[in-house]
Amino acid sequence: MTKRIISLTVLVLLCFTFVTAYAEHTSDSSYIYDYWGSANESLNAFELSTVINSDNIEGVSIKSVDDVYYHNGQIFIADSLSNAVFVLDEDYNLVKQIKIIRDTEGEIVVDEDTNKQAILSAPEGVYANDRYLYIADTGNNRIFVLDINAVDENGEHTYPMNLVINKPENMVGSTEFTPSKITVDNADRIFVVVKNSTEGIIELNTDGSFSRFYGVNSPTVSLIDFFWRSIASKEQREQMSKIYAPAFANVQTDSDGFVYAVTTDTASEEMAFRFNAKGENVLRKFGYSEILGDLPSGTAAEGDATKSTFTDVAVTDYGVYALLDTSMNRVFLYNFDGNLLTVFGGKGDTKGKINTPSSICWMGNKLIVGDSKLACAFVFTPTDFGSLVLDAEEKYFNGDFDGAADLNQKIVNMNANYDHAYVSIGKNLLMQDNYADAMYNFRLGNDKTYYSTAFAGYRNLLIQKYFWIFAIVFIAFVVWVLWTEVSYSKKQKKLEEL
Repeated sequence: MTKRIISLTVLVLLCFTFVTAYAEHTSDSSYIYDYWGSANESLNAFELSTVINSDNIEGVSIKSVDDVYYHNGQIFIADSLSNAVFVLDEDYNLVKQIKIIRDTEGEIVVDEDTNKQAILSAPEGVYANDRYLYIADTGNNRIFVLDINAVDENGEHTYPMNLVINKPENMVGSTEFTPSKITVDNADRIFVVVKNSTEGIIELNTDGSFSRFYGVNSPTVSLIDFFWRSIASKEQREQMSKIYAPAFANVQTDSDGFVYAVTTDTASEEMAFRFNAKGENVLRKFGYSEILGDLPSGTAAEGDATKSTFTDVAVTDYGVYALLDTSMNRVFLYNFDGNLLTVFGGKGDTKGKINTPSSICWMGNKLIVGDSKLACAFVFTPTDFGSLVLDAEEKYFNGDFDGAADLNQKIVNMNANYDHAYVSIGKNLLMQDNYADAMYNFRLGNDKTYYSTAFAGYRNLLIQKYFWIFAIVFIAFVVWVLWTEVSYSKKQKKLEEL
């Protein structure tokens, strides 16, 4: 009886340990996908360092974080419930609370058409560059462009109005002008996401006039729907429900002027985009999978096949972009080529979790994630491992391949399952014509394409090195063939003489 009790106790302890280890792996750990689509545990690349909310900002009541953006030492938070945009410094101290729009003289701006004061109503989007602060005043169907550099006699920022953009008179289409998210490229072209638009992103000129609809999203059409529509009559097709282009959820620009966009609509063929000047999606997908977010084989946490949908995107100057997933409330980090770097976050109200993700932006190498329901913004700081990953990507993007290889070697020393680091090391060796070592790293990284390239180079080197042997063998073979032919001819001739 004593042995049975001891055995049962040991069994229960083992089961408890397994369940605890599994829970820790699935809920708290970062992960990446390998070549076979399996989620492998990875070192945490980011950790929660600060929570921005009303509790740590004196005199401010943040009720919702609908958008967050960082530029030049300032953090901008759009709060649709407070009808305000909050401006913070890098130490998370309040710089300015913008609710009423004023002119350069400090007077309240009055709308000439309605004769009402310019007061923000449910602002959902904010963007800033070196000259202007752009606010999507969603409740009033307009955009405010404020001077970001204006200060008063005390040196405090005043943010006076430079321009107000209402619905452009030359705007075509059926889309209502209800600005929700906004970004601006290097040429000061303004890109606006409006709610429920099926015509694409609105591109405005610098003066606020309408330019075009940009980057239309393609819907997914099933083969069954396509078949019935192909055989249906005109009258039948008119009675069928129309298929509209999915709406975009958010938009962002990179340092090269390309426009990134995301959608939360599961009917969309693509969930993330990088549009060129023609509005074509040129997002690179050279990783293990062309699917962004969690793979259909299941996620590391829940083991299901939930499709990732993205509510926001943030991109660095060196091509690393973060996608904020609303399906499992995670952040997916990719490099310029589309290789998955890390995944972190998850559903919940505990530390490091996200309840209702709304927005994301970079603050240097830190990531700020807005949570609309919890009315706060989480600041995630890269760990030592995460800093190595980001620094390696920056060096590689800027052409410092040797420096990137050194950092990637440190990465694989910390995490032997990090395939992408092996591939990056292999690429550097490939450029140095070190084909043998490149093949070794590509094999560790499960990259068949680059392994084949390295193998071809290695084979050519072997042929060049041992060409004299091949030449001697070939010449010997030719001599042997000629000798056998001559010998055969002589024998035939003797037989004919007999």
